[in-house]
Amino acid sequence: MDKNSVYRTNSFYWDTQGNDFLRAIVLPFYGAFVSDEKYRLFGDVSGKKLLEIGCGNGQSLQYHGERQASELWGVDLSEKQLEKAAQHLKARGLSAKLIRSPMEEECGIPADYFDFVYSIYAIGWTTDLEGTFRRIAAYLKKDGVFIFSWSHPIHKCVVAENNRLVFNKSYFDESWYSVPLDEGELTLSDRKLSTYVNALAKAGFVIEQMIEESDVELMQSRDDNSDLAQRARMLPVTFVVKARKL
Repeated sequence: MDKNSVYRTNSFYWDTQGNDFLRAIVLPFYGAFVSDEKYRLFGDVSGKKLLEIGCGNGQSLQYHGERQASELWGVDLSEKQLEKAAQHLKARGLSAKLIRSPMEEECGIPADYFDFVYSIYAIGWTTDLEGTFRRIAAYLKKDGVFIFSWSHPIHKCVVAENNRLVFNKSYFDESWYSVPLDEGELTLSDRKLSTYVNALAKAGFVIEQMIEESDVELMQSRDDNSDLAQRARMLPVTFVVKARKL
């Protein structure tokens, strides 16, 4: 895996297609059927300093800005997404320090500074999970909180066939692969849950909470009978972790 090739492929896609094709998952939602309105992982963020990894179009930053966070920061690989974020926040009377950079690399973010670092469906894009978690730990104050969500790895291992879910790949296969789309492509890796847990431990985090369950009440309130909702009733499609820096 050539990380520079991954950067080029993925940043080009987000610069040219981005949310126009892949509907962004933004707070208060951690994933398709998991909401902060139920789990309240952040609690009261008023007066707190927050950094978002993979801030995209800025809607999750808006969520915290409207809850009186004292400082908002965001980092993203895509210049176009950062332009959208700046415009979106400005239109709502908010501002954030926005930085274009791969999350794996040094980019001038201050150390021991933030109360929260979080990532909504972006952390899985990293080409260096352990290095990214070490950087995030460095950004946080002691006892600072790291919250992130991503597609559950078991969700990527099954396909629907004749009204049944059938395994089509090994859960243990973490190799990088190309996802062809209508225009362009993406490059991804499906990591095991243990890979995330062990990387957190190596970076000096302790896990306080992990969520795998889909919110049945949320699905019912939407009267959602989509293929994704049917799958979410049988297995986790999203996982969310709340960890604290020791």
